Amino acid sequence: MKQFLQHRAATLPTIGAVVIFVAMIAYGEIAYGRILQFSTLSNLLINNAHLVILAVGLTFVIVTGGIDLSVGAVIAFTSVTGVLLANAGWNPWLVMVLMVVIGGAFGLASGILVEYFGVQPFIATLAMMFLARGLASTLSTNPERLADDSPIRLIAAEWKLVDGPKVNDLILTPGVLIAAIVVLGAWFVLHRTRLGRTVYAIGGSEPSALLMGLPVWRTKVWVYVISGTLAGVAAVVYTARLGIAQNITGIGWELDAIAAVVIGGTLLTGGVGYVAGSVVGALVLGLMIVLITRDGKIPPEMTTIITGGIVLVFVLLQRGLSVVRRNP
Repeated sequence: MKQFLQHRAATLPTIGAVVIFVAMIAYGEIAYGRILQFSTLSNLLINNAHLVILAVGLTFVIVTGGIDLSVGAVIAFTSVTGVLLANAGWNPWLVMVLMVVIGGAFGLASGILVEYFGVQPFIATLAMMFLARGLASTLSTNPERLADDSPIRLIAAEWKLVDGPKVNDLILTPGVLIAAIVVLGAWFVLHRTRLGRTVYAIGGSEPSALLMGLPVWRTKVWVYVISGTLAGVAAVVYTARLGIAQNITGIGWELDAIAAVVIGGTLLTGGVGYVAGSVVGALVLGLMIVLITRDGKIPPEMTTIITGGIVLVFVLLQRGLSVVRRNP
């Protein structure tokens, strides 16, 4: 048994996340019913597309042993900026590109602070978080509504793939498709390219990666650029779905994304992590909200407590498996 754990230690947390997800579905179906249906799946994917995108970006950062606390605030700033520019008459397609570029610029700033100025990732991204949140509040402290006929809203247009009975339809949106493309692209980059292999090497042992001649500094800047860029993409998807931008948007989302990544099996110390696991972690959090809503008796505040409990369990599991790997 111990030998099995040593060989499968890296994948066990991800497998555990999948087991929890399946168990939650089974429990929901037994306790509340109507969980295993098209409409629930559609809502789960549509409502959590932005969280999936954020979690994918955070996976790159955390696998290197870093952290990015700025993504929630970046979403607020890019969202408010995008809506204000679109309502001012700017080309909406250019606005969406600009939102993504702004997110990447914040990521680049974080990466430069970390690698070329020696600032700890926690401090560097915390500074970017305050900067982005402050800029968003400077632009507007009131909800900014996107025009109903804005092409940006096409990102949230509903595609009915299966016309089920009553309201049990399988519906997807371009936002979900964007999230799927992000997941597939990130999987390819992280698991099939030199950049991805360098990311894992840095997380495993940065000094060893340097001795092997790997481009450590450049790669670590790139992972923050990826995280910031995907925060911009998430801002586009979320803004299109809600049609409203606020300076308070995204508060705590960086913690949700980190929780999703940890639940999905990525080690906070770096070196181990899977894009697919982060997606499962994001869906676990989304399904938890669905079950709490269906129950009706559990206060919404319990969501944070339950999330904290799940994260704690997975952190302890990771800790235990790390000990097993170090002590054959």
